[in-house]
Amino acid sequence: GSLITISCLSHRVVCQVISSDIPADSVQDNGTSDSSWITRLENNYGFYIGLGLAVFSSFLIGSSVILKKKGLLRLVEKGGTRAGDGGHGYLKDWLWWAGLLT
Repeated sequence: GSLITISCLSHRVVCQVISSDIPADSVQDNGTSDSSWITRLENNYGFYIGLGLAVFSSFLIGSSVILKKKGLLRLVEKGGTRAGDGGHGYLKDWLWWAGLLT
């Protein structure tokens, strides 16, 4: 027999064809067509999960940048050496670390 690989949006199936003596009109549908309500539900669910992850990661990245910048600005207000000038005082600031860990 031969192997056939079928790939859909989130599934990959490998089928082995053993014999091709079966007439085409006796092949039964197993309910996995793209028009089934289960497939459409899975596609919509996957879209919303992806959208939620994208929005959440964007929020985390943005808040990380803001927290780190606020930590660096606090260091400058205290009179510390700027990071660009070789200072490492920002490593003692909890706000900068909170931004880094976000």
